[in-house]
Amino acid sequence: MEEKDDFLSSPSLRPFVDSSPSSSDDENDAVSLHSTSKRLDYMLQFLDRKLSVANVNFVSNIPDASSSSLPEFEAKGGGTGMFRVPVRAAVHPNRPPRLELRPQPLRETQIGCFLRTVVSTESQLWAGTECAVRVWNLKDLYSAAAAGQGEGDAETAPFRESMCTSAVMCLVGDEGNRVVWSGHRDGRIRCWSMELVKEGLSWQAHRGPVLSLVISCYGDLWSGSEGGVIKIWPWEAIEKALSPTIEERHMSSLLVERSYIDPWTQVAVNGFTNVLSSDVRYLLSDPSTAKVWSAGYLSFALWDARTRELLKVFNTDGLNENRVDISPAQEFPVEFLSGAKKDKTQSSFGFFQRSRNALMGAADAVRRVAVKGAFGDDNRRTEALVIAVDTMIWTGCTNGLLVQWDRYGNRMQEFHYHSSAVQCFSTFGLRIWVGYASGTVQVLDLDGNLLGGWVADNCPIIKIAIGAGYVFTLANHGGICGWNITSPGPLDSIVCSELAGKEFIYTRIENLKILTGTWNVGQGRASQDSLISWLGSVASDVGIVVVGLQEVEMGAGFLAMSAAKETVGLEGSSVGQWWLDMIGKTLDEGSTFERVGSRQLAGLLIAMWVRHDLKAHVGDVDAAAVPCGFGRAIGNKGAVGLRIRLYDRIMCFVNCHFAAHLEAVNRRNADFDHVYRTMTFSRSNFLNCAAASASSAVQILRGTNAIGSNSIEGIPELSEADMVVFLGDFNYQLDGISYDEARDFVSQRCFDWLRERDQLRVEMTAGNVFQGMREADITFPPTYKFERHQAGLAGYDSGEKKRIPAWCDRILYRDTRSALVSECCLQCPVVSSVSRYEASMDVTDSDHKPVRCIFTLDIARVDESVRRQELGDILKSNGKLKCMLEELCKIPETIVSTNKIILQNQDTSILRITNKSGQKDAFFNIICEGQSVIKEDGHASDHCARGSFGFPRWLQVTPAAGIIRPDHIAEVSVHHEEHQTLEEFVDGVPHNCWCENTRDKEVILVVKVHGRYTDNTKSHRVFVRHCCSAKTKQSEHPEHNTKQTQGTALLRSNFQHLSSSYDVVDNLWSIDSP
Repeated sequence: MEEKDDFLSSPSLRPFVDSSPSSSDDENDAVSLHSTSKRLDYMLQFLDRKLSVANVNFVSNIPDASSSSLPEFEAKGGGTGMFRVPVRAAVHPNRPPRLELRPQPLRETQIGCFLRTVVSTESQLWAGTECAVRVWNLKDLYSAAAAGQGEGDAETAPFRESMCTSAVMCLVGDEGNRVVWSGHRDGRIRCWSMELVKEGLSWQAHRGPVLSLVISCYGDLWSGSEGGVIKIWPWEAIEKALSPTIEERHMSSLLVERSYIDPWTQVAVNGFTNVLSSDVRYLLSDPSTAKVWSAGYLSFALWDARTRELLKVFNTDGLNENRVDISPAQEFPVEFLSGAKKDKTQSSFGFFQRSRNALMGAADAVRRVAVKGAFGDDNRRTEALVIAVDTMIWTGCTNGLLVQWDRYGNRMQEFHYHSSAVQCFSTFGLRIWVGYASGTVQVLDLDGNLLGGWVADNCPIIKIAIGAGYVFTLANHGGICGWNITSPGPLDSIVCSELAGKEFIYTRIENLKILTGTWNVGQGRASQDSLISWLGSVASDVGIVVVGLQEVEMGAGFLAMSAAKETVGLEGSSVGQWWLDMIGKTLDEGSTFERVGSRQLAGLLIAMWVRHDLKAHVGDVDAAAVPCGFGRAIGNKGAVGLRIRLYDRIMCFVNCHFAAHLEAVNRRNADFDHVYRTMTFSRSNFLNCAAASASSAVQILRGTNAIGSNSIEGIPELSEADMVVFLGDFNYQLDGISYDEARDFVSQRCFDWLRERDQLRVEMTAGNVFQGMREADITFPPTYKFERHQAGLAGYDSGEKKRIPAWCDRILYRDTRSALVSECCLQCPVVSSVSRYEASMDVTDSDHKPVRCIFTLDIARVDESVRRQELGDILKSNGKLKCMLEELCKIPETIVSTNKIILQNQDTSILRITNKSGQKDAFFNIICEGQSVIKEDGHASDHCARGSFGFPRWLQVTPAAGIIRPDHIAEVSVHHEEHQTLEEFVDGVPHNCWCENTRDKEVILVVKVHGRYTDNTKSHRVFVRHCCSAKTKQSEHPEHNTKQTQGTALLRSNFQHLSSSYDVVDNLWSIDSP
């Protein structure tokens, strides 16, 4: 007996980087103890907050009660329109409750390991990253995060991860052999054991990336790549390689690599031009008609899964592609040759045909550009493809169009519910889920009617998978959310109410201080002492420092050069870098603080530093710039901004320089309005490269400068932030006062009277600018205009112009407080107060004084690991929910007409499946559990499954999937197809052929039936035996009634009820083959 080395059953398993769930009782106990401890901590924190609030309310009634927070002024106009505080809640009111399988990770932690694709199997969810594959067991959906999980996964459900690989482009599950296949950017295909997450087989499949994978209903693995390349890996070759002998192991990969079939060689002479040159981005198996769909952005091809023949080529408009006919003199004769002559002919034929195809593809592209324009087809590009249970095919386009096709490739109808690009589909039962580049998810019925939709995430939804009663959405940032398969539905309101009621169990309050500073440096440079006085002296106990500078560098030549650089995506200057280095040195950058982002627009510069112990909670740093100068194009006036995610809350900091001069109040107001409405954040260039999206539509979305994908359509991005801080030289003056009067009031520190003359305060009171924003009361002298290097209040401008002192340099903010909620909670997650608001009057390096403001923040955040457990507890313990779920997930009572079928050559038998439920639809799927050869004693050998429970090539089962309406019968044709010749392919062309084994064969068909909302199935085995001989003897059983149809030998049993497990056939019929 040969010694086997089967990776599917190997006990060895490498130590994973991340802990696997349920690895030991001790680990489970430790995780459970840690989770319980966190829940108790959060509840105690909640009680402490309630007691402290009560104490504050009591103390506030005492006269002269001291407070660490400064009094504030709030502008009118907030709470409406784009100045409304964003909606926040323990459970979002405008979408169903969701399971955070993997909460959104910080982008900076994902560089080089972003999740790009997901696929579900019966018991697992697999994800492909840029460096590995990950696996979640669906039974662990509600488990606490395991200890030791890496950056970005501290609250992720327990998972396992493979060894490092190249980037994963696509995944497909194979339940028949308990493996998952992955296609990679380096052109390799890898096979992974479901149990061990261990690579068992890999080979170089393509020169370019493997863009798509699918397993046909006959078990063959199809792969697509760039330039229209399709390769078919026959199951017979893969089967040998999965369990090689030790002697064959080193050759198994090479043998599979050379075993592929090139389906284009059979149709090359017919001249399909467009499809041949299009990247094969999507492959889809249609089990109802035994076909395979291949698609690029603009065209489709329909293949016969059994014969691998091309059936049809058509474009996105449903029109058949032109076929460029070749004259008979040019046609290449196709002959079956042998030996070297055959190889040479095939090689020459392939070279000339590929060259011709490439030329014809290029010509076709030129024709399309000429007819439709260079970008005429972009909005119609296919971005997603799926098959529904009613055998209809759905495609999604870049312009948001949804197109329905029948199984033969005929365009039926189209729907348009959203303007954003479609990114992905998934379907189950009577519903279709659509993911868009805007982050929206929509649910449709099979007729295309919109059932519901919601904003599922703040970035594109790039993949959807379904399993364990959940619809899992993978967002472009790498987060995975699970939505109940019944959503939108009656369960949502109950779950939301229960989760909201347990807010105190999974809510954590974080506290920190943020130092912000603004300074118009007047094209000068500061001394180290000035920077220490302004920033260094107060930075010891803050977690974040944000600095905004104005007039770092000016002059007509510099402004023109800056505008030119902006047009090609460049920014910054040597002077700006000098300031960054000097401030970094003041803050002890490298040892205490780390700079996480900066942005320069002409003379405007903003930068942020984060303390090292806080760095793990700060990320997703984006930058923005809005010019407000001449023609809204020059950066001498305008704004630069930074946006971060801090404890999962969005913070925006905007450094502004508005129009100058006393009379330009309306222009300043307009500058603010322009900045607020149009500021659009984008990530740094190196992050753009690292996090490149898997879809072209995402790139198109990012490339535009319209309202970004991170905000609701038509709402400014600043409106969606939890906290917004505006700082800078706003240039608002003191109105209705002379220079001498202002100097007198300043020397007497009569700031109350001066504030009444402050243009900014007047405009904020009228609701004309900074609507809804707050500013601490000003207790420092006006910060403009001073003579340089002249200390004290005597330094105010005494020149010929004698500019009136003014508070030009200001810092304002808005948090999530509203008229209804002001206490920090998940409904009001960011509550800020100002502990210091002052000017560094001793600094004399500019005609402006630097201003600083220290914010004290309370931030409420969700511990997703704890909330995930609470959701699981609710679903298990809530009696009403359990009853509703049981009713929704019932599997209709269904019967089949027989459990034994005998076929002779080209016979057809009809298998009938009856739905006895009078109310519920039944959904069936037929798979082949395995095939065996009948031995001489009449018994079957061990049954061996093909890839993904595919059918043997001699058997056609149509339809293999479908819907059975209440009290209806589905008829399934079980047909024997003559298939006496088998071929072995090497490098895409047939080399050997032989006669198929003529002994009798038997397969086990399994009819799986499930309900509308559950993937649990009731199954029934049907034994199908093919008898090669002309005569067949059957044992006679009087209780059975044998019925014949034309060309069919059908042994029909009494109707049998389906059970929750496979029915065991007690009395197998015996057949004596001659």
